[in-house]
Amino acid sequence: MAQLPSESIGRSNGWGRDYDAFAEFELPMYVGMPTYARLPQVSDAGALARRRPDVAIVGAPLDDAVSHRPGARFGPRAIREATYTTGSLYSLQLDVQPFEVLDVVDAGDANIVPAWLERGHAMIYRKIREVAASGAIPIVLGGDHSITWPSATAIADLRAPGSIGIVHFDAHADTAAEDWGVLAGHGTPMRRLIESGAVRGRNFVQVGLRGYWPGPEVFAWMREQGMRWHRMREIEERGADAVVDDAIAEALDGSAAIYLSVDIDVLDPGMAPGTGTPEPGGLLTRELLRAIRRIVGSVRLAAMDVVEVSPPYDHAEVTAMAAHRCVLEAISALAVRRLAGETIRFEPVGSSEAQSA
Repeated sequence: MAQLPSESIGRSNGWGRDYDAFAEFELPMYVGMPTYARLPQVSDAGALARRRPDVAIVGAPLDDAVSHRPGARFGPRAIREATYTTGSLYSLQLDVQPFEVLDVVDAGDANIVPAWLERGHAMIYRKIREVAASGAIPIVLGGDHSITWPSATAIADLRAPGSIGIVHFDAHADTAAEDWGVLAGHGTPMRRLIESGAVRGRNFVQVGLRGYWPGPEVFAWMREQGMRWHRMREIEERGADAVVDDAIAEALDGSAAIYLSVDIDVLDPGMAPGTGTPEPGGLLTRELLRAIRRIVGSVRLAAMDVVEVSPPYDHAEVTAMAAHRCVLEAISALAVRRLAGETIRFEPVGSSEAQSA
């Protein structure tokens, strides 16, 4: 730390005494550059490959595909900042210090510009594939839900199309054929994933569906694909744990790993008001966080995203805090698995690590 001259007004004010200098990882969240949980930023592909982190946070700040309220492009930054905790954290739920067990970095954002949806999806696909190719598990901060199409496709392409299952928490199915003629809207990504062959319908499970939709036609297409879903009324009748256990078994039916997609509007608007399409009657935050711990703690996680956080509609940051905690619960569950001796990273075929395994 720079020293004050022996004679200066600053020293005469008493500012010349020795003070402790804290590492950036330990500083308050409102100080310094905004990375997730003040983790180190490693955005270069070569640096990621050399470091070989276990988990990498990736931002997908795109909301050009929304059909109602915009603002999710500001979600990744808000999620990164929405916490008061810094340094080496301890999970009371899982009795683990995740950042002491896993190497977690912030890999920055996909190269997004406004009003160019096709390019945005291409940049997200390339960024997620680049991060996943390093062996790290990508956790993607959205962005509207259309980002799941390129993000999950990148994981499927790297691991093998049809090899991953998806557990999708959402008030809406997002399996529409189109949004007013737009095939890439935020209401269509799950249909695009299945139609393209990236994911098989029988390995696609949805949890938390509720509300009022234009009609039942979408369910006919979902049945044809072999998709499974659990409406909110089933959670009310059977309990969240029982439904989540079924979802895990269904998504793993023939798949090697799970892509977990969390639309924050699966929560009741009282828990998450800052989203593009709020739907009353949803999950409590504690139910969602428990479900994430349960899923990540029992299946092989390929990647995860948390989407539809729209900060302009939530001045108190409640929605962003819930999304931030969704990510942290997943990281903590991965840390518990590492302590149990399990492998967290994925080594792509052709890598030296995969060949020596």
